[in-house]
Amino acid sequence: MANPTTSLPLYQRVARKNTIARAIELSILSLLLSLLAYRILSFQDHGFSWLLASLCESWFAFNWVLTVSAKWNQVEYKTYPQRVLQRKPELPPVDMFVTTADPVLEPPILTVNTVLSLLALDFPADKLACYVSDDGGSPLTFYSLVEASKFAKLWVPFCKKYSIQVRAPFRYFSGESMSSQDTSPQFQQDWKKMKDEYEQLGQKIEDAAKGSIPCELAGEFADFLNIQRRNHASIVKVIWENKEAGNANGVLPHLVYISREKRPKHPHHFKAGAMNVLTRVSRVMTNAPFVLNVDCDMYVNNPQIVLHALCLLLGVRSDKDCAYVQFPQHFYDGLKDDPFGNQLVVLFEYLGRGVAGILGPFYGGTGCFHRRKVIYGLSPQEYDEEISGKLSDQNLQKTFGSSVEFTKSAAQILSGSKSISSSPHDLLSSVEAANQVAACVYEYGTAWGREMGWIYGSTTEDVFTGLTIQGRGWKSTNCTPTPPGFLGCTPTGGPATMTQQKRWATGLLEILVSRRSPLILTLVGKLQFRQCLAYLWILLSGLRSVPELCYATLPAYCIISGSRFLPKLLGLLETVFEVTQKEQSSTNSRDDNNADVGRFTFDESPIFIPATTVLLVNLTALVIAIVRFRPAAHGRDGSGIGEVIFSSCVVLCLWAFLKGLFGKGKYGIPLATVYKSGALALLFVNLSIWTSMG
Repeated sequence: MANPTTSLPLYQRVARKNTIARAIELSILSLLLSLLAYRILSFQDHGFSWLLASLCESWFAFNWVLTVSAKWNQVEYKTYPQRVLQRKPELPPVDMFVTTADPVLEPPILTVNTVLSLLALDFPADKLACYVSDDGGSPLTFYSLVEASKFAKLWVPFCKKYSIQVRAPFRYFSGESMSSQDTSPQFQQDWKKMKDEYEQLGQKIEDAAKGSIPCELAGEFADFLNIQRRNHASIVKVIWENKEAGNANGVLPHLVYISREKRPKHPHHFKAGAMNVLTRVSRVMTNAPFVLNVDCDMYVNNPQIVLHALCLLLGVRSDKDCAYVQFPQHFYDGLKDDPFGNQLVVLFEYLGRGVAGILGPFYGGTGCFHRRKVIYGLSPQEYDEEISGKLSDQNLQKTFGSSVEFTKSAAQILSGSKSISSSPHDLLSSVEAANQVAACVYEYGTAWGREMGWIYGSTTEDVFTGLTIQGRGWKSTNCTPTPPGFLGCTPTGGPATMTQQKRWATGLLEILVSRRSPLILTLVGKLQFRQCLAYLWILLSGLRSVPELCYATLPAYCIISGSRFLPKLLGLLETVFEVTQKEQSSTNSRDDNNADVGRFTFDESPIFIPATTVLLVNLTALVIAIVRFRPAAHGRDGSGIGEVIFSSCVVLCLWAFLKGLFGKGKYGIPLATVYKSGALALLFVNLSIWTSMG
């Protein structure tokens, strides 16, 4: 008779009730469509401003259709990790990938904490392997990981002995996570010891960063001698190997350092290239059927994340229903009210749960569990059909490369074998094969980056890869446990935020015009229509700034030119516009008590010019409105109070930039930016006056 505990479902799909939200969204859509209909019917009685408003509002209506479609069916998954433990003999191994690229921009102490949190997961240590990809080829990063592995031999048993929830030491010892139910003298003694050990680890890494690595680049560090960041051979180092096969209580999982080969004339494809190398190296060393990838600044916040993910990966009726499990991104130390919009609440809280109700969430680039066979380019149809014709040695080498060890594994997976692979437990013997598949020329003539692995061609390789997977017909699921699975850090200033947003926008537009555009995959692939609309919502995000910029300058143009773009059905009277006196608070201390935390910061990047120009244009328009210095429009009755209110709203939306005009240092807009924006604003004002005079 079957054990009833093993027949219980591992997860539950729960539909969120959003009836009120749907009604509000449909009401907004109907208002937008009504406004567009009114503009079309009244088009002959108005001029340029009416046309521009119509075009912008058409875009807003289209974007709102995409939003409503994506958010319509919001679902989430409730997982039962304790039920997975009932199947403990069947638990599969998992390979964990951590990527870092620059020891300056991504300090090694961040990577160390992420790795330590992964090594301390509530999962059999003999079934885990952690691979760290260092695209910077830094001896400092390698040294930090070596020292971290020594600390982990104390940290991991401490976490499991006392059931510590937060297993990234820097967060646990920050003061927010120090509380514990165990107040025994033994715990207090162990806690103090661990804190001292972690402080010593941090000091070692800090000293090493200052140039005092106590190894003189000899022995294990000899490979880093005279290394050039973009010109060096591949480096694969087994920092720690768990040789206790079958012992679930082994000290630590495997820990492997990788720095792939780089040469000046060979493209390296950024993070996507690093992920493909990790996929190949992990295959020849441990070959787990599931892989987890995490950015170096996203530590594990829930030690049972593997069990939560396996609830979905093992609990589905068919593997095609879950190609990958995406944990939404959450962040620690977020600024109050999120002034930079870095928390991505709308994307993950609403849109993420919405697309989960279609084919599944987008791949977010971190905090994601993948099926290895899906990474190898297998489609659901091929998984169910006979594909023996593709398993010849010639075809395998053409697809996967020349490594014999790798092609054997690929053949086993593509043949539909469902057996769980076991690690060889002799990682050192596979280092040579690992170096071979980490070579920069290995991918030449293969399908890596084109039909399999992480897809090349966009700086947002995560969305591109997820789109390709779902375009083959695979589905995905999101996992939202309590507490959240991962926590990360976000940019803390304006320039870094704007740079990140620009990179995302550029990469998403690259996908939109590629041969794997969601429109194409819907027509010739397996992507559903509503999933296509969801992808369009995110891919078009970079273009939203164009109509938004035009719409933000439209009220100022109308005030200056004496025209209007708001309908008279608004019921606003032509009254005298009075500006209320406002006071700006000031402080004598700029640094004390974090008085400037959350303030927007600026630099001389041209990315700040458009918003500054819009602000100056609207300020000029409001001054003109106040002093009534408006040229009369030919045959028109001039702009109304609606345009003035609209222009004031634009200024309020740009309040951070308004403060930046009067700020100093990094909190002030540089004079060069002000001058350039002022010149553009002056040009705009003169063009507006010129057009109004016919």
